[in-house]
Amino acid sequence: MNPVTYQRASSLAEAVRLAESSQLLGGGTNLVDLMRKGVERPSQLTDVTALSAAIAATDDGRLVIGAAARNSAVAAHPLVRSRHPMLSRAILAGASAQVRNMATVGGNLMQRTRCLYFADVAGSRCNKRQPGSGCDAAGGFERYHAIIGASPACSATHPSDMCVALAALDADVRIVGPAGKRTVALVDFHRLPEDRPDQETALKQGEVIEAIEIPDAPFAARSDYRKVRDRASYAFALVSVASGLTLREGRIDEIRIAFGGIAPKPWRAYRAEAALRGVVPTAEAFKAAADLELAEATPLAGNAFKIALAKRTLAAVLTDLSGDDR
Repeated sequence: MNPVTYQRASSLAEAVRLAESSQLLGGGTNLVDLMRKGVERPSQLTDVTALSAAIAATDDGRLVIGAAARNSAVAAHPLVRSRHPMLSRAILAGASAQVRNMATVGGNLMQRTRCLYFADVAGSRCNKRQPGSGCDAAGGFERYHAIIGASPACSATHPSDMCVALAALDADVRIVGPAGKRTVALVDFHRLPEDRPDQETALKQGEVIEAIEIPDAPFAARSDYRKVRDRASYAFALVSVASGLTLREGRIDEIRIAFGGIAPKPWRAYRAEAALRGVVPTAEAFKAAADLELAEATPLAGNAFKIALAKRTLAAVLTDLSGDDR
């Protein structure tokens, strides 16, 4: 690791000022690991864990989660567990209890891919790490890579479980920077790689994540998160599904679906949602919606199995959510 200057921001305004010339540090569960590997080489770090960690409901029913809130605190919060159970379950499906106790919400949004080639500074080319250098994942070990939304420059997947649930929950990211405040929808916060996979989010130089906002919605209370992985714990998703729905007179009224593990960002399944609104929840309807959503999937040699796995996982989640006993 190269020498690093450490400083701690005591306020949001100070964090914005320091962010102009330094890299932000939350729980450090991803950034410090990348620094050890030589992927990240910041000369200055600004600790932002003193920013708001509050979790509270607003008068209009929105849930606001401060960027410095620890993942474990969010997962255990009564408002999250009762009103947005998919978010609690998604967080608990990630990493380990020790990591969740350290990791922050803002840091989770900013975490980088776990692609083996991205982490191999000495032995692999990576466009995400060094633009224009090439991608050694192409034709290599592709089991964990994307089947949709990728580009020739990069097919790495986004690793967050939490962000998949936030995408399904219509969450917004509140951002503060030198130009003032702005809000970005979570589904637009992470970028697809196209020809610049190193540009991963909508965050601009000097900007700081202040909070996440989640609107109140009936579908959120009837929701779930399911993660399929190679190991029972401490493993990233091959495929995951976050979904919530409401029923009216035996038909699906409102529905939200997001996939993890299959794309370079949390993948909101808008086509599947549109196909299922107003439909009687049946296995045939779930299959047709999944087929529609994944019709443009372009798997690599090592991960074609993800298409069928994503379809089966979605059908299983929707079958459970639409059951009479819920």
